[in-house]
Amino acid sequence: MSLGEYDVIVIGTGPAGLFCAANLAPAKVLILEKMKLPGRKLLLAGSGQCNLTHAGDVKTFTANYGDHGNFVKPSLMACSNRAVTDFFEHRGVPFFANENGKVFPVSLLADDVLDALLSACDEAGIEINYSEGVKAITSNANGYSVETFFAAYRAKYVVIATGGMSYPGTGSTGDGYGFAESLGHTIVSPEPALTPVYVDDHPLKDLSGISLPAKVSIWREGKKLLTREGDLLITRFGYSGPVILDASRWMRAGDLLKIAFTPLSPEGVDTLLKERTAASGGKQIQNLLFGLSCPDRLIRALVEASGIPEGTTGSQFTSKMRAALIENLTAFPVTISRLGDFNAAICTAGGVSLTEINKKTCESKIAPGVFFAGEVMDLDGDTGGYNIQAAFSTGFAAAKTILTLLCA
Repeated sequence: MSLGEYDVIVIGTGPAGLFCAANLAPAKVLILEKMKLPGRKLLLAGSGQCNLTHAGDVKTFTANYGDHGNFVKPSLMACSNRAVTDFFEHRGVPFFANENGKVFPVSLLADDVLDALLSACDEAGIEINYSEGVKAITSNANGYSVETFFAAYRAKYVVIATGGMSYPGTGSTGDGYGFAESLGHTIVSPEPALTPVYVDDHPLKDLSGISLPAKVSIWREGKKLLTREGDLLITRFGYSGPVILDASRWMRAGDLLKIAFTPLSPEGVDTLLKERTAASGGKQIQNLLFGLSCPDRLIRALVEASGIPEGTTGSQFTSKMRAALIENLTAFPVTISRLGDFNAAICTAGGVSLTEINKKTCESKIAPGVFFAGEVMDLDGDTGGYNIQAAFSTGFAAAKTILTLLCA
């Protein structure tokens, strides 16, 4: 085997790996990528439109990383959302924020973001070897040896930026966990995160494609765990959309979801129905439910699900019917059959234990000189660009620490 000498070897060409490498100039850097092409998962971000960060004050971002906001905070402060967009705008990729604060390239093309990262790496003199998967990382007297299926390399520092296990067809198959374990690290069991939910006997499947603001509560063994608000998407197999994806980290198969399709409280819906049936008793029930922020097709489906016969008018509307309809509008019950697997999950929860990583530098506490960046760590965020922002920020933190060490 050949033996190349480098300052740094980065494993992976996702946003964490490429951004880290682009910020390592003038170090001698090699990126190893097992796939034939770079950034396969990045190209899927935001359905190919690449929602790469979120607008607003980066100091508020920590609440969007579950229990791990404190870990990622130093990286976010070192490389903010503004710093990320400045990096790309300097390279000819302008951005805009939509009404929900999600930041996209103006072109709505993830390819433009990937091209800018690759161009930055080229400017920094970074070598990238494709179709060269890593077999093992071992320590030596001067740093680390990285063995691939074709060669062996040496470097003072190694950055593991291999991603998690979601969308395995893009190359994210958990390789980094094995490397970390071989170096003495603990792996928090990887689980699908930001995943849709599947429902057996799905009564609203014919409404697939409808999206609307909703409030979702998670119940387990008769106790409410939490409530989240946001956009809900009805699918042919169950439910998705940001409100479901963000709450999925707390869900389990068998949990009960209660969905409020209207901002009105049960008491508010009850008052509305009583007033309208009294005033317009000849109108059919579905025609009395205007103004509830629900599409007509959903209203009709909920009326049917409430056991109200088609054509029922306000004057025929019984208290039992009203109670059933109020429940379905404000607490529609859904039992989760299963959560999406790694093929459906946007990211991975679990990974290299954060207790074994320095949060200020992203350097291993177990194997000095080894750094972690991005989703390979036990770090997952909400939808809206938070995960890619964390990838950029942790990659940057690792790069700046390595440059400081190289100059020492």
